Amino acid sequence: MKLKLYLLLLFFIPAFLSANQLYFATWGFSLYLPIGYEFVEGNALDRFSFRGPSETMFDMTVHNGTYQNIKEMMQDISHRLGNTGDTSFFEYGGKAAAIMELRFGNMTGWGLGIELENTYGRANPPLLLALAYAPVGKEYLNLFHISALNSIAPTLMDTRRPGPIMEFAYPRGELREVPLAGGLGLTTMIREHDAFNAQALIEQEFRLLTLYLASPYLQDAWIRYYRAIYRDSWDRIANAALQIAQSLNMPSSTTRGTETDANVLAFVQRALTFVQAFQFERNLEGSDFINLVTAITEGRGGSDSRAMLWAIIVAQANIPAAIMVSRHYSHAMGLAAIPGPGARLEAEGVGWLVAETTANVDIGLIVADKSDPAHWLGVIFE
Repeated sequence: MKLKLYLLLLFFIPAFLSANQLYFATWGFSLYLPIGYEFVEGNALDRFSFRGPSETMFDMTVHNGTYQNIKEMMQDISHRLGNTGDTSFFEYGGKAAAIMELRFGNMTGWGLGIELENTYGRANPPLLLALAYAPVGKEYLNLFHISALNSIAPTLMDTRRPGPIMEFAYPRGELREVPLAGGLGLTTMIREHDAFNAQALIEQEFRLLTLYLASPYLQDAWIRYYRAIYRDSWDRIANAALQIAQSLNMPSSTTRGTETDANVLAFVQRALTFVQAFQFERNLEGSDFINLVTAITEGRGGSDSRAMLWAIIVAQANIPAAIMVSRHYSHAMGLAAIPGPGARLEAEGVGWLVAETTANVDIGLIVADKSDPAHWLGVIFE
Protein backbone atom coordinates (compact mmCIF):
# COMPACT_ATOMS: atom_id res chain seq x y z
CA MET A 1 0.00 0.00 0.00
CA LYS A 2 1.42 3.35 -1.05
CA LEU A 3 1.53 5.92 1.72
CA LYS A 4 0.56 9.37 0.53
CA LEU A 5 2.43 12.22 2.18
CA TYR A 6 0.61 15.52 2.53
CA LEU A 7 2.87 18.56 2.69
CA LEU A 8 2.72 22.18 3.73
CA LEU A 9 4.25 24.04 0.79
CA LEU A 10 4.48 27.58 -0.53
CA PHE A 11 3.50 27.74 -4.20
CA PHE A 12 4.44 30.50 -6.61
CA ILE A 13 2.13 29.89 -9.56
CA PRO A 14 1.14 32.70 -11.93
CA ALA A 15 -2.55 33.37 -12.45
CA PHE A 16 -3.25 34.69 -15.94
CA LEU A 17 -5.64 37.51 -16.74
CA SER A 18 -6.51 37.55 -20.41
CA ALA A 19 -6.65 40.76 -22.39
CA ASN A 20 -9.82 39.35 -23.95
CA GLN A 21 -11.74 40.04 -20.73
CA LEU A 22 -13.00 43.57 -21.31
CA TYR A 23 -15.14 46.07 -19.40
CA PHE A 24 -16.70 49.04 -21.15
CA ALA A 25 -17.10 51.57 -18.35
CA THR A 26 -19.01 54.17 -20.39
CA TRP A 27 -21.86 51.73 -21.03
CA GLY A 28 -21.51 49.37 -18.04
CA PHE A 29 -21.24 46.11 -19.98
CA SER A 30 -18.49 43.49 -20.14
CA LEU A 31 -17.24 40.99 -22.70
CA TYR A 32 -14.94 37.96 -22.51
CA LEU A 33 -14.04 36.98 -26.05
CA PRO A 34 -12.51 33.58 -26.81
CA ILE A 35 -8.75 33.73 -26.64
CA GLY A 36 -6.93 35.02 -29.73
CA TYR A 37 -9.22 37.88 -30.76
CA GLU A 38 -7.48 41.21 -31.38
CA PHE A 39 -8.89 44.73 -31.64
CA VAL A 40 -8.46 45.88 -35.24
CA GLU A 41 -10.75 48.87 -35.76
CA GLY A 42 -13.12 51.26 -34.01
CA ASN A 43 -13.23 54.48 -32.03
CA ALA A 44 -12.88 52.86 -28.55
CA LEU A 45 -16.15 54.50 -27.50
CA ASP A 46 -19.14 53.03 -29.31
CA ARG A 47 -17.64 51.07 -32.23
CA PHE A 48 -15.35 48.04 -31.83
CA SER A 49 -14.14 45.44 -34.29
CA PHE A 50 -12.09 42.34 -33.42
CA ARG A 51 -10.44 39.70 -35.58
CA GLY A 52 -10.20 36.20 -34.14
CA PRO A 53 -8.86 32.76 -35.09
CA SER A 54 -9.55 31.29 -38.55
CA GLU A 55 -11.01 34.45 -40.09
CA THR A 56 -13.60 34.97 -37.35
CA MET A 57 -14.81 38.53 -36.85
CA PHE A 58 -16.62 40.19 -33.96
CA ASP A 59 -18.10 43.67 -34.37
CA MET A 60 -19.90 45.71 -31.70
CA THR A 61 -21.73 49.01 -31.90
CA VAL A 62 -23.54 50.89 -29.13
CA HIS A 63 -26.51 52.85 -30.48
CA ASN A 64 -27.44 55.62 -28.08
CA GLY A 65 -30.59 57.33 -29.35
CA THR A 66 -30.30 56.00 -32.90
CA TYR A 67 -33.21 53.57 -32.52
CA GLN A 68 -36.26 53.55 -30.31
CA ASN A 69 -36.12 49.84 -29.53
CA ILE A 70 -34.45 46.50 -30.27
CA LYS A 71 -36.91 45.52 -32.99
CA GLU A 72 -36.29 48.69 -34.96
CA MET A 73 -32.51 48.26 -34.65
CA MET A 74 -32.46 44.60 -35.73
CA GLN A 75 -34.73 45.24 -38.71
CA ASP A 76 -32.64 48.15 -39.91
CA ILE A 77 -29.31 46.35 -39.48
CA SER A 78 -30.65 43.26 -41.25
CA HIS A 79 -31.78 45.44 -44.16
CA ARG A 80 -28.44 47.29 -44.36
CA LEU A 81 -26.50 44.01 -44.39
CA GLY A 82 -28.78 42.37 -46.93
CA ASN A 83 -29.16 39.63 -44.36
CA THR A 84 -31.44 36.67 -45.15
CA GLY A 85 -31.32 35.01 -41.70
CA ASP A 86 -34.20 35.03 -39.23
CA THR A 87 -34.44 37.16 -36.07
CA SER A 88 -36.01 36.08 -32.77
CA PHE A 89 -36.86 38.38 -29.87
CA PHE A 90 -36.64 37.50 -26.18
CA GLU A 91 -36.01 38.99 -22.75
CA TYR A 92 -32.77 38.78 -20.80
CA GLY A 93 -32.70 39.91 -17.19
CA GLY A 94 -35.68 42.18 -17.73
CA LYS A 95 -34.07 43.74 -20.83
CA ALA A 96 -35.27 43.45 -24.41
CA ALA A 97 -32.96 41.32 -26.56
CA ALA A 98 -32.83 39.64 -29.97
CA ILE A 99 -30.75 37.00 -31.70
CA MET A 100 -30.26 37.07 -35.46
CA GLU A 101 -28.90 34.39 -37.78
CA LEU A 102 -26.44 36.04 -40.15
CA ARG A 103 -26.37 35.21 -43.85
CA PHE A 104 -25.02 38.11 -45.87
CA GLY A 105 -22.57 38.21 -48.75
CA ASN A 106 -20.21 35.28 -48.25
CA MET A 107 -20.52 35.45 -44.46
CA THR A 108 -22.46 33.44 -41.90
CA GLY A 109 -22.72 33.72 -38.14
CA TRP A 110 -24.91 35.15 -35.40
CA GLY A 111 -25.88 38.55 -34.08
CA LEU A 112 -27.13 39.72 -30.69
CA GLY A 113 -28.98 42.90 -29.82
CA ILE A 114 -29.62 43.83 -26.19
CA GLU A 115 -30.58 46.80 -24.07
CA LEU A 116 -27.96 48.36 -21.81
CA GLU A 117 -28.47 50.30 -18.59
CA ASN A 118 -30.10 53.69 -19.16
CA THR A 119 -27.58 55.55 -17.03
CA TYR A 120 -28.01 58.85 -18.87
CA GLY A 121 -31.78 59.08 -18.38
CA ARG A 122 -32.67 59.17 -22.06
CA ALA A 123 -36.14 58.31 -23.25
CA ASN A 124 -34.77 55.00 -24.57
CA PRO A 125 -31.85 52.97 -23.23
CA PRO A 126 -28.70 52.53 -25.33
CA LEU A 127 -28.72 49.38 -27.46
CA LEU A 128 -25.78 47.05 -27.99
CA LEU A 129 -25.41 45.27 -31.33
CA ALA A 130 -22.82 42.47 -31.58
CA LEU A 131 -22.14 40.53 -34.79
CA ALA A 132 -19.99 37.36 -34.83
CA TYR A 133 -19.31 35.93 -38.28
CA ALA A 134 -16.87 34.19 -40.64
CA PRO A 135 -16.72 33.11 -44.31
CA VAL A 136 -19.24 30.56 -45.57
CA GLY A 137 -18.11 26.95 -45.27
CA LYS A 138 -16.59 27.27 -41.80
CA GLU A 139 -19.60 26.30 -39.72
CA TYR A 140 -17.39 24.85 -36.95
CA LEU A 141 -16.51 28.45 -36.12
CA ASN A 142 -20.00 28.77 -34.63
CA LEU A 143 -18.28 27.59 -31.43
CA PHE A 144 -16.40 30.90 -31.39
CA HIS A 145 -19.43 32.97 -32.41
CA ILE A 146 -21.80 31.55 -29.80
CA SER A 147 -19.25 31.64 -26.99
CA ALA A 148 -18.30 35.24 -27.80
CA LEU A 149 -21.91 36.45 -27.83
CA ASN A 150 -22.79 34.47 -24.71
CA SER A 151 -19.93 36.14 -22.83
CA ILE A 152 -21.63 39.53 -23.03
CA ALA A 153 -22.89 40.77 -19.65
CA PRO A 154 -25.04 43.93 -20.09
CA THR A 155 -24.71 44.82 -16.38
CA LEU A 156 -22.50 43.87 -13.45
CA MET A 157 -25.26 41.64 -12.07
CA ASP A 158 -25.30 39.67 -15.32
CA THR A 159 -21.71 38.50 -14.71
CA ARG A 160 -23.20 36.04 -12.21
CA ARG A 161 -25.94 34.60 -14.36
CA PRO A 162 -26.10 32.48 -17.53
CA GLY A 163 -25.24 34.46 -20.63
CA PRO A 164 -27.85 35.76 -23.09
CA ILE A 165 -27.38 33.01 -25.69
CA MET A 166 -27.82 30.28 -23.07
CA GLU A 167 -30.94 32.01 -21.73
CA PHE A 168 -32.41 32.15 -25.24
CA ALA A 169 -31.48 28.65 -26.41
CA TYR A 170 -32.04 26.82 -23.11
CA PRO A 171 -35.09 28.10 -21.17
CA ARG A 172 -34.60 27.35 -17.48
CA GLY A 173 -38.16 26.30 -16.70
CA GLU A 174 -40.11 26.60 -13.47
CA LEU A 175 -38.70 26.60 -9.97
CA ARG A 176 -39.01 23.29 -8.15
CA GLU A 177 -38.04 22.16 -4.69
CA VAL A 178 -35.23 19.61 -4.55
CA PRO A 179 -33.17 18.10 -1.69
CA LEU A 180 -29.53 19.06 -1.35
CA ALA A 181 -26.64 16.64 -0.95
CA GLY A 182 -24.53 16.11 2.12
CA GLY A 183 -27.04 14.83 4.65
CA LEU A 184 -27.81 18.33 5.94
CA GLY A 185 -31.58 17.88 5.62
CA LEU A 186 -31.85 20.91 3.34
CA THR A 187 -34.03 21.58 0.32
CA THR A 188 -33.82 24.43 -2.13
CA MET A 189 -35.54 25.87 -5.18
CA ILE A 190 -33.80 25.15 -8.48
CA ARG A 191 -35.18 25.63 -11.97
CA GLU A 192 -36.24 22.39 -13.58
CA HIS A 193 -33.86 22.48 -16.56
CA ASP A 194 -30.83 24.02 -14.88
CA ALA A 195 -28.80 20.81 -14.54
CA PHE A 196 -29.25 19.95 -18.23
CA ASN A 197 -28.61 23.53 -19.33
CA ALA A 198 -25.50 23.89 -17.19
CA GLN A 199 -24.07 20.69 -18.66
CA ALA A 200 -24.87 21.93 -22.16
CA LEU A 201 -22.82 25.09 -21.54
CA ILE A 202 -19.95 23.02 -20.16
CA GLU A 203 -19.85 20.70 -23.17
CA GLN A 204 -20.10 23.60 -25.61
CA GLU A 205 -17.23 25.48 -23.97
CA PHE A 206 -15.20 22.27 -23.76
CA ARG A 207 -15.54 21.72 -27.52
CA LEU A 208 -14.21 25.24 -28.01
CA LEU A 209 -11.36 24.56 -25.57
CA THR A 210 -10.24 21.51 -27.55
CA LEU A 211 -9.50 23.79 -30.53
CA TYR A 212 -6.68 25.32 -28.45
CA LEU A 213 -4.91 22.07 -27.51
CA ALA A 214 -2.00 22.74 -29.87
CA SER A 215 -2.13 26.50 -29.38
CA PRO A 216 0.21 28.75 -27.35
CA TYR A 217 -3.01 30.24 -25.95
CA LEU A 218 -4.05 26.99 -24.22
CA GLN A 219 -3.54 28.21 -20.65
CA ASP A 220 -5.59 31.37 -21.23
CA ALA A 221 -8.28 29.32 -23.00
CA TRP A 222 -8.40 26.88 -20.10
CA ILE A 223 -8.85 29.71 -17.61
CA ARG A 224 -11.62 31.18 -19.75
CA TYR A 225 -13.33 27.76 -19.88
CA TYR A 226 -13.57 27.58 -16.08
CA ARG A 227 -14.64 31.20 -15.78
CA ALA A 228 -17.45 30.58 -18.26
CA ILE A 229 -18.68 27.67 -16.13
CA TYR A 230 -18.43 29.75 -12.96
CA ARG A 231 -20.50 32.56 -14.46
CA ASP A 232 -23.13 30.19 -15.85
CA SER A 233 -23.38 28.24 -12.58
CA TRP A 234 -23.57 31.00 -10.00
CA ASP A 235 -27.21 31.99 -10.28
CA ARG A 236 -28.32 28.41 -10.87
CA ILE A 237 -27.04 27.32 -7.43
CA ALA A 238 -26.79 30.61 -5.52
CA ASN A 239 -29.70 29.87 -3.17
CA ALA A 240 -28.54 26.32 -2.59
CA ALA A 241 -24.95 27.42 -1.90
CA LEU A 242 -26.14 30.10 0.52
CA GLN A 243 -28.29 27.62 2.44
CA ILE A 244 -25.35 25.24 2.76
CA ALA A 245 -23.05 28.06 3.86
CA GLN A 246 -25.56 29.15 6.49
CA SER A 247 -26.00 25.58 7.74
CA LEU A 248 -22.22 25.35 8.12
CA ASN A 249 -22.30 28.45 10.37
CA MET A 250 -20.67 30.84 7.98
CA PRO A 251 -19.16 33.86 9.78
CA SER A 252 -21.27 36.98 9.70
CA SER A 253 -18.25 39.15 9.02
CA THR A 254 -14.88 38.59 7.41
CA THR A 255 -13.27 41.55 9.14
CA ARG A 256 -9.74 40.46 9.96
CA GLY A 257 -8.77 39.83 13.57
CA THR A 258 -7.56 36.86 15.62
CA GLU A 259 -11.01 35.57 16.62
CA THR A 260 -12.60 36.28 13.26
CA ASP A 261 -9.71 34.68 11.39
CA ALA A 262 -10.23 31.51 13.41
CA ASN A 263 -13.95 31.53 12.61
CA VAL A 264 -13.27 32.04 8.90
CA LEU A 265 -10.74 29.20 8.81
CA ALA A 266 -13.14 26.89 10.67
CA PHE A 267 -15.99 27.69 8.25
CA VAL A 268 -13.82 27.16 5.18
CA GLN A 269 -12.74 23.81 6.64
CA ARG A 270 -16.36 22.79 7.25
CA ALA A 271 -17.21 23.65 3.64
CA LEU A 272 -14.21 21.60 2.53
CA THR A 273 -15.31 18.61 4.60
CA PHE A 274 -18.75 18.91 3.02
CA VAL A 275 -17.48 18.48 -0.57
CA GLN A 276 -14.84 15.93 0.41
CA ALA A 277 -17.69 13.56 1.30
CA PHE A 278 -19.05 13.59 -2.26
CA GLN A 279 -18.89 10.49 -4.42
CA PHE A 280 -15.90 10.73 -6.73
CA GLU A 281 -17.09 10.54 -10.31
CA ARG A 282 -15.52 11.23 -13.67
CA ASN A 283 -16.79 10.95 -17.21
CA LEU A 284 -13.87 10.82 -19.60
CA GLU A 285 -16.18 11.24 -22.59
CA GLY A 286 -16.59 14.92 -23.26
CA SER A 287 -15.70 17.57 -20.71
CA ASP A 288 -15.24 15.31 -17.65
CA PHE A 289 -16.90 18.08 -15.58
CA ILE A 290 -20.08 17.33 -13.60
CA ASN A 291 -22.25 20.45 -13.61
CA LEU A 292 -22.67 22.15 -10.25
CA VAL A 293 -26.45 21.73 -10.11
CA THR A 294 -26.00 17.97 -10.23
CA ALA A 295 -23.04 18.13 -7.85
CA ILE A 296 -24.88 20.09 -5.18
CA THR A 297 -28.10 18.05 -5.39
CA GLU A 298 -26.64 14.57 -5.89
CA GLY A 299 -23.33 14.84 -4.04
CA ARG A 300 -21.03 13.67 -6.81
CA GLY A 301 -18.31 15.01 -9.05
CA GLY A 302 -14.63 15.11 -9.85
CA SER A 303 -11.99 17.37 -8.38
CA ASP A 304 -12.73 20.43 -10.54
CA SER A 305 -16.51 20.25 -9.96
CA ARG A 306 -15.97 19.98 -6.21
CA ALA A 307 -13.34 22.71 -6.12
CA MET A 308 -15.57 25.18 -7.98
CA LEU A 309 -18.62 24.28 -5.88
CA TRP A 310 -16.58 24.74 -2.71
CA ALA A 311 -15.36 28.12 -4.00
CA ILE A 312 -18.95 29.29 -4.59
CA ILE A 313 -20.08 28.14 -1.13
CA VAL A 314 -17.13 29.93 0.47
CA ALA A 315 -17.80 33.06 -1.61
CA GLN A 316 -21.31 33.22 -0.11
CA ALA A 317 -19.58 34.40 3.07
CA ASN A 318 -17.73 37.11 1.11
CA ILE A 319 -14.49 35.17 1.43
CA PRO A 320 -12.37 35.36 -1.76
CA ALA A 321 -12.16 31.88 -3.26
CA ALA A 322 -10.81 30.41 -6.50
CA ILE A 323 -9.43 27.15 -7.90
CA MET A 324 -6.13 25.76 -9.19
CA VAL A 325 -5.98 23.16 -11.96
CA SER A 326 -3.35 20.84 -13.37
CA ARG A 327 -3.44 19.15 -16.74
CA HIS A 328 -0.32 17.18 -15.79
CA TYR A 329 -1.89 15.74 -12.64
CA SER A 330 -5.43 15.69 -14.04
CA HIS A 331 -6.55 17.30 -10.81
CA ALA A 332 -7.98 20.47 -9.30
CA MET A 333 -8.09 22.08 -5.85
CA GLY A 334 -9.73 25.03 -4.18
CA LEU A 335 -8.12 28.29 -3.09
CA ALA A 336 -9.09 30.76 -0.37
CA ALA A 337 -7.53 34.13 0.42
CA ILE A 338 -7.50 33.68 4.20
CA PRO A 339 -4.90 33.44 6.97
CA GLY A 340 -3.87 29.99 8.12
CA PRO A 341 -1.05 27.46 7.92
CA GLY A 342 -0.41 25.34 4.86
CA ALA A 343 0.37 25.25 1.18
CA ARG A 344 -0.26 28.47 -0.71
CA LEU A 345 -0.56 29.65 -4.28
CA GLU A 346 0.83 33.12 -4.93
CA ALA A 347 -1.37 34.87 -7.50
CA GLU A 348 -2.22 38.50 -8.21
CA GLY A 349 -0.29 39.55 -5.12
CA VAL A 350 -2.33 37.29 -2.83
CA GLY A 351 -1.25 34.10 -1.07
CA TRP A 352 -4.14 31.68 -1.58
CA LEU A 353 -4.50 28.79 0.88
CA VAL A 354 -4.86 25.48 -0.97
CA ALA A 355 -7.87 23.19 -0.38
CA GLU A 356 -7.79 19.52 -1.44
CA THR A 357 -11.41 18.52 -2.15
CA THR A 358 -11.12 14.79 -2.93
CA ALA A 359 -9.16 13.50 0.08
CA ASN A 360 -10.16 13.73 3.74
CA VAL A 361 -7.44 16.18 4.80
CA ASP A 362 -7.38 19.64 6.37
CA ILE A 363 -7.14 22.79 4.34
CA GLY A 364 -3.55 23.67 3.47
CA LEU A 365 -2.43 20.07 2.93
CA ILE A 366 -1.46 18.76 -0.48
CA VAL A 367 -0.29 15.30 -1.47
CA ALA A 368 3.44 15.09 -2.13
CA ASP A 369 3.18 13.53 -5.57
CA LYS A 370 1.05 16.47 -6.80
CA SER A 371 3.17 19.22 -5.33
CA ASP A 372 5.29 20.49 -8.23
CA PRO A 373 4.31 24.18 -8.70
CA ALA A 374 5.30 24.07 -12.37
CA HIS A 375 2.29 21.84 -13.11
CA TRP A 376 -0.42 24.06 -11.55
CA LEU A 377 -2.43 26.95 -12.95
CA GLY A 378 -4.42 29.41 -10.88
CA VAL A 379 -7.95 30.35 -11.97
CA ILE A 380 -9.15 33.50 -10.20
CA PHE A 381 -12.83 34.22 -10.76
CA GLU A 382 -13.45 37.69 -9.36
